[in-house]
Amino acid sequence: MTSTRSLFYIFASIFWMTCTGDDSINTARLLDKYTTVTLTADLSKLSANQQKMIPLLIEAAQAMDQAFWVQAYGDKETLLSSIADPGLRKFAEINYGPWDRLAGNAPFVPGFGDKPRGANFYPADMTVAELESAYEGLLDRKASLTSLYTFVRRTPEGALIAEPYSQIFAEEYGLAAEKLRQAAQLAEDPGFKHYLELRAEALLTDNYQASDMAWMDMKNNQVDIVIGPIETYEDRLFGYKASNEAYVLIKDLEWSARLAKYVTMLPDLQRGLPVPAAYKQEVPGSDSDLNAYDVIYYAGDCNAGSKTIAINLPNDEEVQLQKGARRLQLKNAMAAKFEKILAPISNLLIAEDQRQHITFDAFFANTMFHEVAHGLGIKNTIDGSGTVRTALRDRASALEEGKADMLGLYLIIKLIEQGEWQETELMDNFVTFCTSIFRSIRFGASSAHGVANTIRFNFFMEQGAIVRDEQTGTYSIDADKLLAASTMLSKRILVYQGDGDYDGVSAFVDKYGAIGDQLQADLDRLSSAGIPVDIVFDQGLDVLQIN
Repeated sequence: MTSTRSLFYIFASIFWMTCTGDDSINTARLLDKYTTVTLTADLSKLSANQQKMIPLLIEAAQAMDQAFWVQAYGDKETLLSSIADPGLRKFAEINYGPWDRLAGNAPFVPGFGDKPRGANFYPADMTVAELESAYEGLLDRKASLTSLYTFVRRTPEGALIAEPYSQIFAEEYGLAAEKLRQAAQLAEDPGFKHYLELRAEALLTDNYQASDMAWMDMKNNQVDIVIGPIETYEDRLFGYKASNEAYVLIKDLEWSARLAKYVTMLPDLQRGLPVPAAYKQEVPGSDSDLNAYDVIYYAGDCNAGSKTIAINLPNDEEVQLQKGARRLQLKNAMAAKFEKILAPISNLLIAEDQRQHITFDAFFANTMFHEVAHGLGIKNTIDGSGTVRTALRDRASALEEGKADMLGLYLIIKLIEQGEWQETELMDNFVTFCTSIFRSIRFGASSAHGVANTIRFNFFMEQGAIVRDEQTGTYSIDADKLLAASTMLSKRILVYQGDGDYDGVSAFVDKYGAIGDQLQADLDRLSSAGIPVDIVFDQGLDVLQIN
């Protein structure tokens, strides 16, 4: 372990760790927020070489898991060894730290205060103004301090400096790169082999664009891995820093073939967005991909707290504009959430006469088109000042998730109108969409998805698109008002993004992003009924029965 890394651990441990277990904590209630799902898939159709690749890819993923612990908290072993209660220790493992991700990052281990908004990416005592003043007028310094792939730390004199991930995570990234290169030697698909080699190099150099391009180019590989520092949700201070994660995936060839045609429609659908021309001037890449997968291993950021059920990558705006994006639907994880969470929620909170509209096909479609919709709208502000992500900083992720939800629904509406989507009835999509709002709000204020769904719930209630029956305590959906409200909300979000209007977005989130007393009481009913908030996985080589 490097001396720099050791200093990070000492800093985190001194700042956070003061004491251990507490008998007053209801560990069982904490763990009941999750239900366990065995994460497996049919591997019989894989070749011998593909099956040999799986352990290597899982080992690479496990290295990302260790690296994410450092980003989210600090020294994993110091924390876990200090917790006497096995259940509480398990809950810390689920959360990658002592803060409950489904309860607004409230501390659940005694001796800890609030989680820093910048996690462990920045000095805990650093302010927004301090970082901005540190690079004011210095473009190179700004680029390094705000890079996706650096920590910000202090010199002994107190000055802020950038430390590249490739240095901080030399051990983890070196191991992951080695395993990816070994897997590349077994790869039968040339595109996948090339991607694995470039991704290994990217981990060692902090230069990811070439490997992102290669990932977009490969079409025929049945085994896949998403790996590296990718999403910026964990950085709630600025939204600058990318978190380490990995998914090991098996493509469902039959489902993928059924979905392939929809991405070709994106340019026409972009032109029909309900906003002035300036806010839809960008043309989505034509090389986008839409596929269904079974995921067999989660690690790092995507495994922390609530679990991802679909992926839209790469996040690099240049790659998106040149190549488009790949949308990966994680079919087995999605089915588990529908069965164990969404369907039980509908039985408690949705009006009885609308429950027949809750279907897995609608849930799958809503989730899929959410990911497709990330490619719509605008990536750069209309005044040419930079990317939307940079302009909206810590507000960018929640607004982007809200945009994808609304434009995903827009896509379904348009495709049904055009006769291109016949898998579901529109009312199925509407009711399932609104029911899923309750599911995602439970992810809490620390989740971009949780905030986006809270905003949408309050907006829809204000517009009369969702109506609560006081006598039954259930909700129903007004289809006509939902259509109108969806258009209104979509337009507002797209304009905020195009304008890069940070103050406007902040006021919007403040107005609509709070959970009211009635909604909270109804969410509490879900907990009282024993409906879990999310899932955890029994996963790995033992489950897959691979040596």
